[in-house]
Amino acid sequence: MSRPRKAEDPIRWPVPCARCGQHHQTVARWPDGGVCGYCYQQAKRTRGTCACGHEGVLPGMVDDQPACRRCSGVRLNIDCVSCGAEDELHSRGRCWTCVLGNVVDDLLTDPATGSMANELVPLAAALKSMKRANSGMTWIRQKHVTAFLRNLAVAPTITHETFDQLPDSRTREYVRGLLTEYGVLPRRDELRRRYENWAAEAIERTTDPQNRELIRRYVRWHHQRRMNQMDEVTRGTFLRAKQQVTVAIELLNWLTDHGISLRDLTQAHLDVWQAGGPTTRRIAERFLKWAIKTKAAPAGLAIVPHRRGTSPKLAKSGQDEALNRVVHTHGLDARDRAAAILILVFGQQAENIARLTWDDVTVTDELVTVQLGTIDIALPDPLDKPWRELAANPGHNLTASHPNTNWVFRGTSPGRHIHPGHLTTRLGRIFSTRAARLGTLHELTKLAPVAIIAETLGYSPTTIERHATDSAAAYAQYVAAVSDSVLHAERGN
Repeated sequence: MSRPRKAEDPIRWPVPCARCGQHHQTVARWPDGGVCGYCYQQAKRTRGTCACGHEGVLPGMVDDQPACRRCSGVRLNIDCVSCGAEDELHSRGRCWTCVLGNVVDDLLTDPATGSMANELVPLAAALKSMKRANSGMTWIRQKHVTAFLRNLAVAPTITHETFDQLPDSRTREYVRGLLTEYGVLPRRDELRRRYENWAAEAIERTTDPQNRELIRRYVRWHHQRRMNQMDEVTRGTFLRAKQQVTVAIELLNWLTDHGISLRDLTQAHLDVWQAGGPTTRRIAERFLKWAIKTKAAPAGLAIVPHRRGTSPKLAKSGQDEALNRVVHTHGLDARDRAAAILILVFGQQAENIARLTWDDVTVTDELVTVQLGTIDIALPDPLDKPWRELAANPGHNLTASHPNTNWVFRGTSPGRHIHPGHLTTRLGRIFSTRAARLGTLHELTKLAPVAIIAETLGYSPTTIERHATDSAAAYAQYVAAVSDSVLHAERGN
């Protein structure tokens, strides 16, 4: 990324730059005129194919087109003394890529043996092959990253267990992700692992030993068993499991403080506890049902469930305004615009959007389609434009993080899609993603039957039926209306 420009100063630098026309200090005089420091830097990083056929750095300008040094007459040292390639130089006549390679080899080599562990060779190759070597140098030269890589170089083994024993940090997980992406470490479900670690600590917050054992059983036989049946734990499952266990522990600790055992729990006790705290205490309904089913609590108890349909919805006018901004504001990132369209037009959840792969998207000269449920949905102009831009430039391809990724919305973590929470935060600057999604589903149920909407958008019929009921457009009403129209048509004939 180019450094931000300072404000130009026509008084101090009266002669404008021949390239950008702004008044900054002139650092070089080339055949097309004096060049400021910003344009000089950009020229060294301009790559392509010159009209003469030369491929490499094109620092000069001929007929307003980038040109090589020979064609433009620009005198500039961009020949690396180590690899001989044309590139921006870092130091001692060496390009950024060569310097990065030396730094990586030095950090990942065990000083005691003078060699690099076989498991670290793919990691070294990945770091050295980054398309933007200067970004790699910026990352690797941070003190905590340097220290981590040096410690990794002397580790006796390179396994997930080795990483688990190291202090928790973003660097640890980023390097772990790189080793996984390049086949050194086997893939594992990190959310499942995170939940196991979290649950082990959460269980210890249960004050009564008997209740602690009960929570341990609840975690193991309810939440972890469900997670073990999933191919990959989703973010929603992970967060709900944490919240349900947290509220269950809160309930059990309240009972302990009041000298009440779970077996002696009455409806009056539950009502007092629920009334004395936030509405999130309703989430204990799931734990209570499990406790009753396993004979740990008396039958017949109930917690007032969470009332659905109370979240605010973005009105139709607000949806139209937000969509207009998304489609016609070119300052927005193509990734944000593409995701916003799926929420505003098709009521998609951020988690499902984040998990889309290019197998779900087809981009041709004539059409762009996205598969959300079981049907490919065509995106007409101008809704297709952000998707075409994203297909041409998916992003996050200048580092070692995504060598073979198929994610549409790539994340900063190696081989992973964008975090749904990060996506909603980005879109939150334009509109409330939850309110927009609920508003869209509310409107869609007025236009089509539940079964079709559910199949097309990938929702369960129960979910869409709930929205349909709320908008007074339930599927039964739709069928009745169709039946009446058919009957009238038959009578007319």
